[in-house]
Amino acid sequence: MYSTAQIKKEVEAALPGSKAEVRDLTGGGDHFELVVISPAFEGKNPVERHRLVYASLGKAVGAEIHALSLKTLTPKEAGDHGR
Repeated sequence: MYSTAQIKKEVEAALPGSKAEVRDLTGGGDHFELVVISPAFEGKNPVERHRLVYASLGKAVGAEIHALSLKTLTPKEAGDHGR
């Protein structure tokens, strides 16, 4: 079972300068909503951004993490959305 703190730590460590917000959607530790704000997303399309996040979590996605809802933003995009 993955914790929200563990996901946050792994994503932020893999993507320097990023900020991750994680929510356990079911309370079971396997379905999560993840919002990541990172300068690493600059110039990347949504698929490329998601691949970076999946890579940061390694083999846990599809194993311990059964479902992951992602929202990926650059710092500028996050500022434009009032975050």
